[in-house]
Amino acid sequence: MKCEIAASLLHSPQVIFLDEPTIGLDVVAKQQIRDAIRTLNQSEDTTIFLTSHDAGDIENLCKRVIIINHGKVIFDDRTSVLKRQYLSRKVIDVRFNEALEEPFSLPGVKTVKQGTYGVKLEFDSRQVPVEEVVQRVITIKRCNDINIADPPLEEIIGEIYSSQSS
Repeated sequence: MKCEIAASLLHSPQVIFLDEPTIGLDVVAKQQIRDAIRTLNQSEDTTIFLTSHDAGDIENLCKRVIIINHGKVIFDDRTSVLKRQYLSRKVIDVRFNEALEEPFSLPGVKTVKQGTYGVKLEFDSRQVPVEEVVQRVITIKRCNDINIADPPLEEIIGEIYSSQSS
């Protein structure tokens, strides 16, 4: 893969089409390829068309995304718009100082996983604001750590495909 990309750059093209440029590469090689693509785009002002099933490639490299399902364009806009439009689901991982004695429950929040000292929660931030969930969590027990995350872009794209096929 690295050799193919290097060969495609020999004549300093203004536009490059890359199909799955990180497929089959280990984590370090993927990052090196992504860095090289980003540098090429920024320093040489090269336009890069990237097709990929790797959401990491999309998140790390693309300002604009086009999602195609069965030959039909179902999304065509900036990556930031994709995230803003479809990222309403939040995941919160909480680690408490003390053990939880009973099942953890909050209204409007799904408890995905519960351990002795922690919980993984999921909710729709359009229905329940993030700050409200965090406030409720910290009043239950003292926390060691709270991590708020969006679901992976892969899941979001999967949900978009699923909603189009129904």
